[in-house]
Amino acid sequence: MRLRAADVLLVDRSASPQFAVPIRFRLIRILPLVTYEGWAWLDGYQVDGNGLAIARREIYVQPAQLRKLAIAPSATRSQASLIS
Repeated sequence: MRLRAADVLLVDRSASPQFAVPIRFRLIRILPLVTYEGWAWLDGYQVDGNGLAIARREIYVQPAQLRKLAIAPSATRSQASLIS
C-alpha cells in the first residue's frame, strides 16, 4: 500500500503493540528517520469518527499493517469557527 498525505488510517495492535486501543490517524508525512526494516515514523493527527483532528502525533508503526479508511471530510475552518 502506498501512503499519501491526507490518508486516514486505522492504526491498531497489528501495526504496533502500543495501539491496543485502535486509533484513526490522518497522515501528514512519513518522517525521514532511520528505522528497522518494515517500520516507519509517521507524522499526523489522531482524528475522531468525523475526521476532526483531536491530537497531533508522531507514531512508529509497520506501514504494511495499516488500513486506509473512508471517512467523512473534516469541517472547514468556517464551519469549525461556528462550532467554537
